[in-house]
Amino acid sequence: MKAVKAEFLTSAPSIKDAPPESFSEVAFLGRSNVGKSSLLNSLVDRKNLAKSSSTPGKTRLINFFEIEYKVDDERYPLRFVDLPGFGYAKASKSLKNEWQKNLTNFIKKRDSIRVFVFIRDARHPNLKIDEEAKNFILSILRPDQKLIEVFTKIDKLKQKDFSKLKKEHNGAIFVSNLKKKGIEELKKVILEYIFGKKFED
Repeated sequence: MKAVKAEFLTSAPSIKDAPPESFSEVAFLGRSNVGKSSLLNSLVDRKNLAKSSSTPGKTRLINFFEIEYKVDDERYPLRFVDLPGFGYAKASKSLKNEWQKNLTNFIKKRDSIRVFVFIRDARHPNLKIDEEAKNFILSILRPDQKLIEVFTKIDKLKQKDFSKLKKEHNGAIFVSNLKKKGIEELKKVILEYIFGKKFED
């Protein structure tokens, strides 16, 4: 499955500034510096669709991308939503509160979100902040929504640690943007859920 369209649509500080809900949306969230931009770029095979900031936590806007995949001559349009990274210590408290409020509001009230891709760093698999964020999403998840847990940077793990991670987080998807591992699996899970059909491997 190949992305035949991947374009930046717009940025919005909050739900009231977001574009109309005309497509099913895949929301990507995770801590700052977890490899979110790299993952988005890998999923559409583009180098710079999502820009990674040299200062973690700098992206405070919700970014929307128009995406279209092609599988066996059929086209599957959807939208990727890149949510601001959370948990970056250098943001001031008032900014964090505002930012968190806008993010929470968007996650809870945006009807067109069908899939949450929750990204975690394979080298730090059991951080409290990640567990709290995951539990929050699970607590608001609607019956028509799916949470996909993704661990990035698996190429940085020893085999022993990777085996342990897989055992502890059964059902997650494990990716390496560097080695392009797990990317096709993630695409397939997203498209099958949103479009309600099975795709061949």
